[in-house]
Amino acid sequence: MALSEVPNKQTIAGVRIGMINDQFVVNPTTEQMEDSELDLMMAGTDSAILMIEVAIREICKAIDVLVQTCGKKKMVEAINLPPAELYRHVEDISGDELVKALQIKEKIPRRKALSALEEKVIMILSEQGYVSKDELSGPIGNLADIVEEEDEDEVIEDGEVDEGDVHIKPVSRKPHRQLFSEVDVKLVFKEVSSKYLRRRIVEGEKRSDGRSACELRPINSQCGILPRAHGSALFTRGETQALAVVTLGDYQMAQRIDTLVDTEESKSFYLQYTFPPSSVGEVGRTGAPNRREIGHGMLAERALEPVLPAEVDFPYTIRVESTITESNGSSSMASVCGGCLALQDAGVSIKFPVAGIAMGLVLDTQEFGGDGTPLILSDITGSEDASGDMDLKVAGSEHGISAFQMDIKVVGITLPVMEQALLQARDGRKHILNEMLKCSPPPSKALSPHAPVIHVMKVKPNKVNLIIGSGGRTIKSILEETGVYAIDARDDGTVKITARDMESLEKSKNIITNLTMVPKVGEIFRNCEIKTIAPYGAFVEIAPGREGLCHISELSSSWLAKAEDAYKVGDRIDVKLIEINDKGQLRLSCKALLPDANQEPGSIKQQTSSSVKEKVVYKDDIIKMTTRRSKRKKEVEPSAAENATPKTLENSTADSP
Repeated sequence: MALSEVPNKQTIAGVRIGMINDQFVVNPTTEQMEDSELDLMMAGTDSAILMIEVAIREICKAIDVLVQTCGKKKMVEAINLPPAELYRHVEDISGDELVKALQIKEKIPRRKALSALEEKVIMILSEQGYVSKDELSGPIGNLADIVEEEDEDEVIEDGEVDEGDVHIKPVSRKPHRQLFSEVDVKLVFKEVSSKYLRRRIVEGEKRSDGRSACELRPINSQCGILPRAHGSALFTRGETQALAVVTLGDYQMAQRIDTLVDTEESKSFYLQYTFPPSSVGEVGRTGAPNRREIGHGMLAERALEPVLPAEVDFPYTIRVESTITESNGSSSMASVCGGCLALQDAGVSIKFPVAGIAMGLVLDTQEFGGDGTPLILSDITGSEDASGDMDLKVAGSEHGISAFQMDIKVVGITLPVMEQALLQARDGRKHILNEMLKCSPPPSKALSPHAPVIHVMKVKPNKVNLIIGSGGRTIKSILEETGVYAIDARDDGTVKITARDMESLEKSKNIITNLTMVPKVGEIFRNCEIKTIAPYGAFVEIAPGREGLCHISELSSSWLAKAEDAYKVGDRIDVKLIEINDKGQLRLSCKALLPDANQEPGSIKQQTSSSVKEKVVYKDDIIKMTTRRSKRKKEVEPSAAENATPKTLENSTADSP
């Protein structure tokens, strides 16, 4: 832009700031950002006065040097602004009625009144001959007024006309009426409306809805309005309303991301923001998320992410969907408030509640009858956003900020103004958080019965193949037998089970525990089922999925010609582990448990189903899980406002019984 012909006032540069070891780092690398406690991006001019102004100033200077070397001439003459006369006409026609229209508190009636007044201005200017149907503004002349035939009755001979027959008519000294395009009239009406709104706020100390500068709109919130959802909340602030829904899932529900840095990346928490045309009373096509929806969703996501529990404590993929059902400003901050309530309603043990607020600004109050002191506005509406000089969105708790975003329409904002805006925003967040505590019905703060149950356990990495089995056969059989949703067995030994209920979860957990246990020579296993009979012996299941061979010579103290002579498939016997070969195969013995050599082999069959086999799971096979694989940023320390955890999920380490 600086090098092109496009006119621009000043050079703009952007920087990213991180904080590593309590030190600010300008434009940190991707690796450095993984350890950064701060992720701050800012764009500005060389006159910015924030702590990162030095970095921006150096970049701006470098761009200016480049412009002096190879920059193009700016096309200033191409700028065609509406003439000052049009502003005077619009104000004369709409003045009194515009003041009354801006005093209407409700958004839709006020918008209709302003639209009707705009049409009235265009109609009056058209009747007075000031508005042209042409899209271009400016004086318009008529060729007939400039070129005139001197004698209409002159006879033309041989098809020729004397050049003297056409004469240039002298330009009249009578001034021509200025004509304006309808587009210019609408543009000027919008600017005049903005001017009157700012004057009303400064002089009358009242905004369109009757609030003072620091006053917030009425707040109402409800939780659990969607009984089938895992968590839901409806947050209403004035004429802005957001419906937030939380869905909990397993690792397969994580959002996959394509990046230029990593080939594989996923997010175990993400917020999706939807702004349908109906939220502003319009009809339109709903398609893929647009730039605005993606940006608002990312801002709300950054605001909620720091207060989420670590995945080791809450091993779920968390999805928040915020749908704006009505909008009159601050819809992204309504998504933060509604999302926070919905998370609590879903049983997510957040560190502390957060809220968001949008701040506005009238910088030059002296122009509108003030003393020149900048006027900060809390909880701005859509019209105040469009007519104001700043849109500062701040989200966080009463003690600190988790995310903020600022857009300004003036050249620069001083540090005192920024400080005042942040302090006023903190007061607003405190008020919103207090109103959120009045939520009725309140958040359930417990897992929904419709949410999946997740259990995380850790086994030795070399035991993972036992869980998966050849071609995934074992893990598939566990899924079919228990009915759990998914089992995620990772190379580091982390096993995550996602089930529909506790019964199926416990069943699959026991199977995996038995599969990964480390039996020792000399252990006795009771009431074990014979799974297969072979000519050389019987295969006995000592634990679900774990079988050993009891050779025919170990089945009885007496000689047997065939194993079938003493046992059949399905019989239950007691066995002792007498050997583990190099391949990990188990050799069992029934004879070792016989009291004497004369006992009949059939007498050792177990006839009662109440017998319980003895098995030992040794602690050296279990590793306590202390890390998480999530891509979430570092969690902040809980404050005094931290919520009590409503329900702690069991995070077993599969210790021995």
